[in-house]
Amino acid sequence: MTKNLLHTTLSVYLLYSLLILLIAAPVLYFATQQLYLQEADDTLLLHKKEFIQYVAPTMDKEDIGAWNKFNRNRKIYPAESLQNDSIYNTTYYDTLDAELEPYRELKASVTIQERIYTYTSKINLVESEDIIKSIGLLFFITISVLLAGLFFITKRLSLSLWKPFYKILQQIETFEIDKTQTLQFTPGRIEEFNRLRISIQKLIERNTSIYATQKEFIENAAHELQTPLAVFQAKIDSLMQRTDVTQGQSEILDSLNTAVARFNRLNKNLLLLSKMENAVYSDKITISLTNYIHKNLDFFKEQANAKNIHIKIDIEKNMEIKLNPILADILISNLFLNAIKHNIQDGEIIISAKKGNLTFSNSGQAMPLKQEHLFNRFSKVNPSEDGTGLGLSIVKKIADINHFKVSYHYTSNLHSFTITF
Repeated sequence: MTKNLLHTTLSVYLLYSLLILLIAAPVLYFATQQLYLQEADDTLLLHKKEFIQYVAPTMDKEDIGAWNKFNRNRKIYPAESLQNDSIYNTTYYDTLDAELEPYRELKASVTIQERIYTYTSKINLVESEDIIKSIGLLFFITISVLLAGLFFITKRLSLSLWKPFYKILQQIETFEIDKTQTLQFTPGRIEEFNRLRISIQKLIERNTSIYATQKEFIENAAHELQTPLAVFQAKIDSLMQRTDVTQGQSEILDSLNTAVARFNRLNKNLLLLSKMENAVYSDKITISLTNYIHKNLDFFKEQANAKNIHIKIDIEKNMEIKLNPILADILISNLFLNAIKHNIQDGEIIISAKKGNLTFSNSGQAMPLKQEHLFNRFSKVNPSEDGTGLGLSIVKKIADINHFKVSYHYTSNLHSFTITF
C-alpha cells in the first residue's frame, strides 16, 4: 500500500513528537520533584544553621516549651542518639484540613546550655505537589501547542515547497509522447526541483525528437512502399494470366503473390497505426455498434464457414458508443479476424455486446495465451503462422486513444477479448 510523501513525513514527525512528549513529561515531573526536594532540604538546613548560630546560644532550657509552643514547624525534644543529621519524608495529620499531609522533615542534634537536644524542622510538601502538577500541566499545554503549531506549519510549508514537484508530476502523468504537445515547466525557487525540471524537460525533448524521427521514417517508408508494391502486384497478376506459364513458374508466382499480399497488409497496418498516432481519426460521432457487428458478420461468414465455425451472438438491439466510424469498422473486423484465424476446425465464436462491454470469445488452443506481449506489435502465438502480428496491437491502440479498456481471459476453453467502453 503506497502512501503520500507529505503524509508519511508528517506521520513520522508526529510519532516522534508524541514519543518525546511521553518521555519528557514524566522526566520533567520527577526532575522538578527532585529539584523541589533539594530546595526544601537546603531550606531545612538553613533553618538549622540559623537556629544554632542565632537562637541556641541565647536559649535556656526553660525557654524550650515556649519555643515549641510558638513554632509550629520547628521543635526541640530531649536528646536522641543521633550521629548525623537525617532528612526524610513523612506525613502528619493537619487539623485544619482534617487530612494527612506530606512533609519533608530534618532531625538533628543541637546543644543548648551544654546539653544535647534533638532539633526537628519540617516543611509541608502539599504546595510542592501543587506546583509540580501546575508545572507539568503547563509543560504539557505548552508542548502540545508547540507540536500542533509545528505540525500545521510544517504541513503548510511542505505543501508550498512541494507544490512545484506535484505540478511537474501532474504534467508528466498527462503527457503523451504520441501527441503533439510540449511541456512548459515553471521555474521555482527550490534548487533541487529546478534541477529535476530541467532534467525531465531535456529527457522529454530528446525522447520526443527520437519518437518523431522514428514515426516520420515509418510514415515515409509506408507511403513510399505503396507504389512499388502496387506495381509489383500488378506485374505478378499479369504474369499469372499468361498462357505460357509452366507449372513450376505458377507455383513460384503463387508464392510471390502471397508474400506481396502479406507485405501489402503489413504496410497498410503500419500506415494505419501511424495515422492513429497522428490523431487523423480524432473525430467521433455516436454510432450503433450493433449495426457494425452485423455488417462485419455478413462479411466474415464465408471465412467462418470455411472452418465450419459456428457463430453465436448475444447483443443489444441498439448499443451505441462514441467513436470514429472508420476506427469502429477496423476494431470489429480485427476482432473477427482474430477469432477466426486462431480458431479450430468445427470451433465456435461467441459475440456479446451489452452493458458497455464488447466480448469476442473463440475456441482455440487448449491453454491460456501469454499476456505479457499479447498486444505488442508483431507478437504472434505461433511465429510460423501467416499474418502480420499487428491485429491485436491495432485493437489496443484504438482502445487507448479512445480511453477504452481491453482485457483478455481464458475460461471454459474459450479465449475472450473484452473491450469496456
